[in-house]
Order: sequence, then structure tokens, then C-alpha cells
Amino acid sequence: MSEVRTRFAPSPTGFMHIGNLRTGLYAYLFARKNGGNFILRIEDTDQERKVEGAVDMIYRTLETAGITYDEGPDKDGGYGPYVQTERMGIYKEYAEKLVELGGAYYCFCTKERLESLADENGVHTYDKHCRNLSKEEVAKRLAAGEPYVIRQKVPENTTSSYTDMVFGEISVDTSDIEDGVLLKSDGLPTYNFANVVDDHLMKISHVIRGTEYLSSTPKYNLMYDAFGWERPKYMHLPPIMKDATRKLSKRYGDANFEDFISKGYLPEAIVNYIALLGWCPKDNREKMTMEEMIEAFDTDGISHSSSIFDENKMRWLNGEYLKAMTPEEFYKVAEPWIEKGIQGRDYDKKEIASLMQTRVDVLGEIPEKIAFLNEFGEYDLNMYIHQKMKVDLDVAKKAVKVAIDALKDFNDWTDEAIKEQIKACAEAAGMKGGQVMFSMRVALSGAPVTPGGAIELAKVLGKEESLRRMRFSLDLLEK
Repeated sequence: MSEVRTRFAPSPTGFMHIGNLRTGLYAYLFARKNGGNFILRIEDTDQERKVEGAVDMIYRTLETAGITYDEGPDKDGGYGPYVQTERMGIYKEYAEKLVELGGAYYCFCTKERLESLADENGVHTYDKHCRNLSKEEVAKRLAAGEPYVIRQKVPENTTSSYTDMVFGEISVDTSDIEDGVLLKSDGLPTYNFANVVDDHLMKISHVIRGTEYLSSTPKYNLMYDAFGWERPKYMHLPPIMKDATRKLSKRYGDANFEDFISKGYLPEAIVNYIALLGWCPKDNREKMTMEEMIEAFDTDGISHSSSIFDENKMRWLNGEYLKAMTPEEFYKVAEPWIEKGIQGRDYDKKEIASLMQTRVDVLGEIPEKIAFLNEFGEYDLNMYIHQKMKVDLDVAKKAVKVAIDALKDFNDWTDEAIKEQIKACAEAAGMKGGQVMFSMRVALSGAPVTPGGAIELAKVLGKEESLRRMRFSLDLLEK
């Protein structure tokens, strides 16, 4: 195969797991790096586990992540349908063809017989009971309408080998490969068979997937060989771990892409971070655009070892993205979160954005950090006590009075002007500017921690609200 064609084939069985999205991302990066095509295929044959709305979530996630596909259910490239349940007739046709070619056979074993094959651990291994039925016997039983499945006829006493692009030579003794079901009694294909047929018919040149398929790939290759088809190349990816012993799993609600978006992570930061879970560019860069990742991507940088998903690291990277934005870009992404925090109150949202840009790593932190803009009432006066600055309640009371007197008739409401006015009035009162500004910050916020100092808070609150809060705070101090 001269043309590079990769595919992403998610199942609509829930949200988009980070590990699943990474597989799609690597397939996308590899295709783009090599001037090839990236195909989206929906593998929905597991109808029992299908979740309503999950297909739309797949489209939405890829669009949000900036992963564009060249062919898919809504982009016909001539190899469709791209939804497995729309390809049912294809699988039956090829399963029967594989029987004719000697790579599969009809199995008429009942459910009861199969259950009787369980060992002491409850493991069922098929004993090849129907493997050597004569053509006449098979024809007779088919004509009688007996239920059947079609099983793979795995060659005996041989070795199936292939070279993985990451892990090198992989070999499996065929005695360890069961004659698995390819076409079930209801006419639906198993995952294993549908994948092989679809990948061949869609001319997939490189199959990129997790290491859980590393040892089962020889089984797929035996099907390619039996059909007389060219095998694709394989790239298996190490797992992403929750910790040292547990894999991330969507079954247990781990690492949902859309959950991270709802927390206030930027899509490009999430994508950048998951690209680094198992791959490292030659120059060890961490922050990269999609274009830079495409340019840098190569299989040499893919690790053999698992990676641990570290949300703190992703949080840091997200913060780097936010800090690198222009004020206009940051305001655009921050505005909904600021609005959530101020709850419709009349504050200058651009002022708040300028206050927050270097003080949050995730946009979802904004509402909590600006909660003091809405929630202001009685508070713990011990917040004023600062031993290093030599501020106690008496000093704080004097400092708040100084701030009120300095600003009540002051109209140049700019950062520098307010700062100079406070410093001058503090000095005139025999106080240090830091003492007044520290006390003023507490008086304005009623909070132990704020995203900015006294001057920045006064600027956001405006003159009228700043004076109202400081007078309220002075009343508390004088009680």
C-alpha cells in the first residue's frame, strides 16, 4: 500500500475516554505527517452497550479537539458505509467466502454444549468439535435450518508473526489461538472479524490501536492471509494509567474529554497533553500547536512503557496556554466564566479578565476566585492580623480610615493614580503603604485570598462600591 490511510473506529458506548481520543489523535497525526487520509468509522455492532447520543458525542469531540477526518459517515470517500451496522450484508458475504477459502467453518454447537466446555475456572475454550464436518453434513444441517455461527479455522502447529512499528517482532503459537466466532448466530459479526473486513475494504494501510490488541493481531493476520489480502502495518500504543497499577477506564468514569472541557480546560491544551502521554518529540518540547505536533510526530518517539495521567501536569500546561493568549483571546474564552461568577452584576468584565489571566490555570477557577464580588457581608476580622507587616485590628482600623479619606473625593480611578494617592495618604498618616494596602484589600473583599491586590480590586469594583465596602468594613472594626 503506497497511500497512507489510517482510521479511528470508536464504539458509541459512552463518553470519549482520554485513551481512546489519544488513539484517534495519533492516527490523525500519522496520516497528516505522511500526507495520507484519516478515516472515521463508527463500530456500533455492540448494540446492547450502545448509548443514546454517543455518536453525536464522537462527532462533537473530534470537532472540539480539532481532529478533522477526510472520510466518515458524513463524508463519503467511496469506501462506505462508515457505520458497521449499515454493512451487515458485507460481513455475511465475506464470512461465507472465508469458509470457501478454508479459513473458517460452520459451527452448529448448542449453547448448552458450549457451556459444558468450561474448565474448573469457568473458562470456555472451544474444542473444534465442528471443524472437520464434511461439506455434505454442513449442507444438510444448513438446509434443515439449524442455528449456526461461523468460526475462524486457525492453522495448527505453526507460528503467526508480524513486526509492530513500536514493539518490533511479535510471534504467537497458533495453539494458543482459539477458533473464535466470526459471525454470530444472529448474523452480526464479532469485533475481530468486522475490523479485518472493514480495514481491508477501506484500504487502511496502518492500524493504530492499544497494546491490548498486540497479542491478538496474529489472529487477525491469519484472516488476511486466508483471504489472500495484504496485511496492514501495525502501531500498538502503550496504555494510559490512572496510577501505578490501574488503567484509565471509561467503564469507571475516568478521564472524560467533555468533563475536562466543562471544568474549563482548553481543547488545544487537552489535546497537547494527551499527545505527550506515550510520545515525546525529539526536541522534548511540551507546548505545541496541532501543526507543530504533526510536523514532529514519528514512531521513534512512542514509548514502550505506560504513561500515568497527571491532571496537575495538564493543569499547568493549560495555564501556559492561557498566559500565552492576547488579552482579547483570553477575554473571549474567559467571559462565560466571568459572567457565571458575577451573576449579571454590573462589573467591567474586561477588567476582571485582565486580573485573572495570569492567576488561573483552568477557566473553571474563575467563578470561585471572583466570588467576593458578589458575596460580601460580615467576615472574620482575624484576616487583618499580619505579624510581618505589623498589622493588628487597631492598625487595620486606622488603615481603612486612611484609605476611605484618600479616595472619597478622588476621581482619577486608574491603577497608578489610586496607588500614588494611597501611598501619599499613608505616609501623611505615619503609616507604611503596605499596611494600608493590605488592610484595604481585606476591607474590599472580606476574603483571605483574592486574585489581586487592593488597587486592582478597587479598579474592578469601581469607586462607589469600593467606598461602600470599606465603610462597611470600618463599621465591623469599630464594633
